[in-house]
Amino acid sequence: MNNLKVKIYADGADLNSMLKEYDKGLVRGFTTNPSLMKKAGVKDYKGFGKEVVSKITDMPISFEVFADDEELMIKEAREIATWSENIYVKIPVVNTKGEFNKNVINTLSKENVKLNITAVFTIDQVKDILENLEKDSNAIISIFAGRIADTGVDPIDLVKESVELAKEYKNVEILWASCRELYNIFQAENSGCHIITVQNSILDKLDNVGKDLTKYSVETVQDFFKDANSLGFSII
Repeated sequence: MNNLKVKIYADGADLNSMLKEYDKGLVRGFTTNPSLMKKAGVKDYKGFGKEVVSKITDMPISFEVFADDEELMIKEAREIATWSENIYVKIPVVNTKGEFNKNVINTLSKENVKLNITAVFTIDQVKDILENLEKDSNAIISIFAGRIADTGVDPIDLVKESVELAKEYKNVEILWASCRELYNIFQAENSGCHIITVQNSILDKLDNVGKDLTKYSVETVQDFFKDANSLGFSII
């Protein structure tokens, strides 16, 4: 895994799990979102964010705004950005009405706030984002490749085209979001993607990389046999 160009970011909102992955030395950044925080039982957003950046000081960490209103979204982003230099503020590409968050992205980009534009699904959205970023902006564009694939559409071409478009911006990176399986890491690598977010449950499978498939087949049958015996089934 060390020869991959794509950077692996851990995706989650449980501090202990984040620190566990940090200590392993494989991941190169972290992302969070409101849904993950709800799942992890986070009660104090600001307190959680500040605790995370006090312990992880040398890697990018993305925290998302909660607001849907343009003005409040900008205020929240400015506040989040003050917590630490290594924070990227996540801004949804559209609001809940489906309106492109043009002014939010444009305003914060001009203020040199590091941005992670999230929930991106189309190439038109990528183009709109790039048009509203300053040329020297530090920004991540998070393409929800896994959710796109859930609709039966292959996200590879979208990711590849986005990577090409982003080449005009020296500090803009394309991120493969909503990872579904370990193989997505290699798909992201082959598409030229800069970053992929991976949940801890998938990171736990990294030991399988390069495993002999014949041996894996035998181990799988052994697992089935063990489970069948433990159930005490009788057919004949």
